[in-house]
This record gives sequence, structure tokens and C-alpha cells, in this order.
Amino acid sequence: MSDEALPGHVRLRLDLSYDGKDFSGWAKQAGGRRTVQGEIEDALRTVTRSSRTYELTVAGRTDAGVHARGQVAHVDLPEELWAEHREKLLKRLAGRLSRDVRVWRAQEAPEGFNARFSAVWRRYAYRVTDHPGGVDPLLRGHVLWHDWPLDVDAMNAAAERLVGEHDFAAYCKKREGATTIRTLQRLDWERDASGVITATVRADAFCHNMVRSLVGALLFVGDGHRPVEWPAKVLAAGVRDSAVHVVRPHGLTLEEVGYPADELLAARNLEARNRRTLPGSAGGGGGCC
Repeated sequence: MSDEALPGHVRLRLDLSYDGKDFSGWAKQAGGRRTVQGEIEDALRTVTRSSRTYELTVAGRTDAGVHARGQVAHVDLPEELWAEHREKLLKRLAGRLSRDVRVWRAQEAPEGFNARFSAVWRRYAYRVTDHPGGVDPLLRGHVLWHDWPLDVDAMNAAAERLVGEHDFAAYCKKREGATTIRTLQRLDWERDASGVITATVRADAFCHNMVRSLVGALLFVGDGHRPVEWPAKVLAAGVRDSAVHVVRPHGLTLEEVGYPADELLAARNLEARNRRTLPGSAGGGGGCC
């Protein structure tokens, strides 16, 4: 996966969003399943009248049912193709894509930009309500209903103990050869006036099921089924705990991806490719949310 476009090509940064309800995740899959990557690549091939598919690289692969408001991808197009279509590309994509996925911006990326490896953080939000009447019908596709009252202060107290660089193997679905060491930069909860409680989760990267597993553990603290200390004890144990539930995907949204200044892109790409270990650790598995 190169940090530079091939000779004669231009690298584009794409900013996009999608409702994940009817997608089988971001990444293309065998068997004809509908995915975000497949949908955009097909539309791009059609509107540019190309004989080949130009593959997208994404900042963070999302699972089936997970939404994105601030997703970022890059694609390398031949210079002559970009010159021909640049002025009307967004409008043509809007006319071709289904209404549950939009590309908002397509612009030439700075030298060394890689949507995945240049990112310094990803920010997700998970939304839940404990209202006894359930979820507002207009929000039902984006908010989880938890049918026990939730103590937000208790969830925040538990969350504080998870922030920092740790091996999150206990909260990740293991993938052979990938590390589960991550730096969790922010994890906190806030209840708004309507009663929706939003978890803001920011890290340099996430491994598979990490956000939804963390949310599941903290909800158990919030409803009184587990003590405040429990999620940190699970983390320290370093193994999957059957009591940690992976909550449903529809409450999760990728909100934003952060990148460094242009002159720091090359250094960030190198750092992100290095396999991380903690003192006395050999690493683990990895993936996304």
C-alpha cells in the first residue's frame, strides 16, 4: 500500500458519509453483498466511463450496520481521467450513488497522504437511550435502546480507567498477526436534553469490535450489573470475557478522522506501520470496530 500515487496518476482524498443499515460493512466481499467500498468504486467506474475499477483505501473499515459521518478514503486516478472529470465528478457521483452514501469532497491529496496510515486518530460516537418508552422513531436507526436506567457518572468513572495506551485484547476480536495495542485518547459519556446518551470514543486506531465491546462493558456498569472497577479489571486480564457483550452496530457512527500537518505525513505513515508492543509484551491481533 503505497504512500504515493503511481507515475502518471493523481491521488485524491475523498470525504464521505453513509448510513450503514443496508450495507455489509465497508470492505468488498465475495458473494455479491452490498458494501460501501463496492458501491463507490462501481459508481466511480461508471461516471468516469472507465474500463477498470480504481480501488479505494479507507481510514477505518466499518462493520455491517455501522454508520459514518466523517469517513475518509483515497483513490489514485490517471491524471488525464482526473483532468477530464474533476469539475463534475461530485455531481455525477451524487446522481449515480444510492441515497444512503454520499461523497462530499474529492480533492488532490498532499504528497505522502495515505487515508489509512496517515491518520493520527479516529473519533466514534455511540448513542443509546434508557428512556422507558424506548427510542424516538425518527432516531431508531442510530440509537440503541437500553431497558435499564443508566448512571452516566458511574460510566464515566469506569471509562477514565481505560484511557491511555493498553493492550485491548480483552475488548477485541483477535486477528492473527495484528496487534491489539492501542492508545485510547478519549472515552466519556454525556446525556443530552432529549435523554440520548452519547459515548465519545477517540483513539489512534481501533481493533475489531473494540468500540462496541467497550460500550457493552460500560453499559453494564451504568445499569448497576457490574461495579465501576470491572471494565479495567477485564482490560488488565487481557483475555476475552464472555460477560462483555458486543452491542448492536446501529448505535455507532464514525464521526471524524484526524490527520497531521502535510509535512508530518511521511513520519506518521512510518510510525503507523510499525508493530507496537508494550513493555514485556509481544503484541496480539487487530482489525476495526
